[in-house]
Amino acid sequence: MGSSCNGVSMLVLVGLVVNSLVVVAYAGDFYQDFDLTWGDHRAKIFNGGKLLSLSLDRVSGSGFQSKKEYLFGRIDMQLKLVAGNSAGTVTAYYLSSQGPTHDEIDFEFLGNLSGDPYILHTNVYTQGKGNREQQFFLWFDPTRNFHTYSIIWKPQHIIFLVDNTPIRVFKNAESVGVPFPKSQPMRIYSSLWNADDWATRGGLVKTDWTKAPFTAYYRNFNAKACTWSGGASSCASTSSVSDGVWETNELDAPGRRRLRWVQKYFMIYNYCTDLKRFPQGVPPECKRPRF
Repeated sequence: MGSSCNGVSMLVLVGLVVNSLVVVAYAGDFYQDFDLTWGDHRAKIFNGGKLLSLSLDRVSGSGFQSKKEYLFGRIDMQLKLVAGNSAGTVTAYYLSSQGPTHDEIDFEFLGNLSGDPYILHTNVYTQGKGNREQQFFLWFDPTRNFHTYSIIWKPQHIIFLVDNTPIRVFKNAESVGVPFPKSQPMRIYSSLWNADDWATRGGLVKTDWTKAPFTAYYRNFNAKACTWSGGASSCASTSSVSDGVWETNELDAPGRRRLRWVQKYFMIYNYCTDLKRFPQGVPPECKRPRF
C-alpha cells in the first residue's frame, strides 16, 4: 500500500510543481472524432464540438467511441469527473479491440462519498486476459478542474500518465512469455455507468440516486497515433513507431523520479505485490525491472 500521511502532507508542496507539467492537448472536434453510442440524450456534444458530457441516471448511463481505430501512439483526453457524492459510479476511459481475445488499456475512475478521494483503477488486457490492476489516489481533486489523462502505447511499453506525470509503465515482456498488445487495432471508448455492486468499498456504499444525474465532462482530445483502416496502418512500419514521434523509448531521469513519487505516495494497490492473490508466485512480468 503506497498511500501514507507523508504523501498527503506533500500535496500542497509538490502539487503545484507536478501540475505545472500538464501536457498540452489540442482541441479536437468531438463531432468529427467520436460517435455517441448509447444513453440517448444522456451523451451530448456541445460548444461547437469542443466539449462532450456523459450523464448517468437511474434509467441508464451513457457512452461514446472513436470513429477511428489506432495501433500505437499517444492518446490525450482532458476529463472533469462527477462532483459531489459519486459513490457507486464508474467513469471508464480506455482503448479496446473487440472479441473474446481482445486487448484493452484501461483508466477507470471509481466514485466515492463527498470528501473522500476517487480511486484511479488501471488495467491491461492481453488476448482477453486482464488481472493486472494497479490503483491510485490522485494528488488533486479531479472534479474541480479538467485534468489530462494520457496513454502512450508503443511496441516496447504502455505508459499511463496524469497531467504528463507517469503513474504506471507496463513493459513488453514477451521474452518471458507474457503477451503484449501489439497486433489488434483499438478504438477509444468512454462510459459513465452504475457499478454500486463493487465500485465503492467493494459494493458496501450504494449509489444515491437523489443526487442524479451524475455528469462527467471531456475536452481537448488529441491523438498522435497510427490510425488503422482497410487492414493497414497510417505509419510506414513498426520501426517508425519504435523510433516514434510521441516519446523516447524509455522514461528519462525526471520521468522516473516522478513515477517513483507517485508509486510511493499514491499507489494503493499493485497486483505485483499481492502475494495472497498469487500464492504460487507473482506473474512473470512482475519480476522484471519496472522502469
